[in-house]
Amino acid sequence: MQSYDEEEHRIKVPRFEESAGFYTSRQRSFNMSRIKGKNSKPEMILRRALWAKNIRFRLHDKSLPGSPDIVIKKYKLAIFVDGEFWHGFEWKKRHAQIKSNRLFWIPKIERNMQKDGLANRALRNMGYTVFRFWSQDILKDLPKVLNQIELFLETRKMYR
Repeated sequence: MQSYDEEEHRIKVPRFEESAGFYTSRQRSFNMSRIKGKNSKPEMILRRALWAKNIRFRLHDKSLPGSPDIVIKKYKLAIFVDGEFWHGFEWKKRHAQIKSNRLFWIPKIERNMQKDGLANRALRNMGYTVFRFWSQDILKDLPKVLNQIELFLETRKMYR
């Protein structure tokens, strides 16, 4: 639950509608509607790789803050697979590249980043370790991502 102070500093995202001054073509609207929040290609690749290594997990646990993409409850590990656009990869450099509907997209992405931080803090307060991987890291360097997860699990197994 958010504290009063956090609620006060919550980033406000305007509604994306023509009456608010935002316009998009039908094709763009169709394309955006096709973007998935769950079971994305990078997430599926990571899940298959974990399963192949005999690492068992739960998916999209709504009982946990932020609904992590992958949860290994036995070791209190929450894993998120974040898309670069939606979660502000290299945000200080890249937010200037947004050209259309900036008044919507900049607060939208900044609010996503703010929610990510709140979810991370809440999960850590519950004793979870949080891993956040950019989708490009999974696509380009899956062995490195798997190694990080396996190292964490190995250290946790030693202290059980």
